[in-house]
Amino acid sequence: MQITRNEMKIFTGNANKVLAEKVASYIGMRLGDITVGRFADGEINVRIEETVRGHDVFVIQPTCPPVNENLMELLVMIDAFKRASANSIAVVIPYYGYARQDRKAKGRDPITAKLVANLLTVAGATRVMTVDLHAEQVQGFFDIPVDNLWSFPVFLETLSKDGILDDDAVIVSPDVGGVKRARQIAERVGLPLAILDKRRPKDNVAEILNIIGDVKDKTAIIVDDIVDTARSLVEGANAVKNAGAKRVIACITHPVLSSGAVERIENSSIEKIYISDTIYHQSLPSKFHVVSVAPLLGEAIIRVRKNLSVSILFK
Repeated sequence: MQITRNEMKIFTGNANKVLAEKVASYIGMRLGDITVGRFADGEINVRIEETVRGHDVFVIQPTCPPVNENLMELLVMIDAFKRASANSIAVVIPYYGYARQDRKAKGRDPITAKLVANLLTVAGATRVMTVDLHAEQVQGFFDIPVDNLWSFPVFLETLSKDGILDDDAVIVSPDVGGVKRARQIAERVGLPLAILDKRRPKDNVAEILNIIGDVKDKTAIIVDDIVDTARSLVEGANAVKNAGAKRVIACITHPVLSSGAVERIENSSIEKIYISDTIYHQSLPSKFHVVSVAPLLGEAIIRVRKNLSVSILFK
């Protein structure tokens, strides 16, 4: 009797097929055959069209808008692979939705990031891989291995090619919570760091109170993990511009871009905004420059599969 060799297979749902195809191409594989559709009443219908018994499965599916649809697709796919006797099920979530709800900010708030972690684990995921978690402590919500990949090497390579990382540049953190991310980048390229001191009177609204650091006559590079409505980003860009910055560049990992964000950025003082393709957008204005994280994800998947170090990608 011939024994089937333990293979690696990559599948995707409907959230970001373009990125999944790029990742598969980087690895030198094809995407697995799977149909993720809907029944007449809107319930999700998943059919795996090839054997996965005994194989190591990687499922690429960001939980981006529509968040609940894409999350439910992912959960149903994981369940299908588990019941089809996959050896392991690693879920690659380039954008982890609900990560911003990681604590009780006020009484009777849910901690939805933990709830989603529970759902993924109970569904049958054996590993999670994501990019630039909004709060790194979300990793602790899982009882399975979590690889939180940093996107800054991808952005730095592009910024360097475009000649933006010159001696007149300064890395800007949009708030105190993003200081660690901004400092990593500033130290890597040997540039100064500035921090925007802001408060949020309500969700998706920010007020800039102060700028810590010197941005006068410099190219201010604002780095953040998420741009949602872009109100905070535009406020920050205006603040550094009013403080004397000669140019304002933005680097954002996850372009949610909801509620008129694209128009808001287009009409702002931001000269150019670099975004990754963790979330797919069919067309964007010329001010937006898309940088692909497919090689980063592809390399990480290869290393996980071969039991090699993933952290070495960022050294």
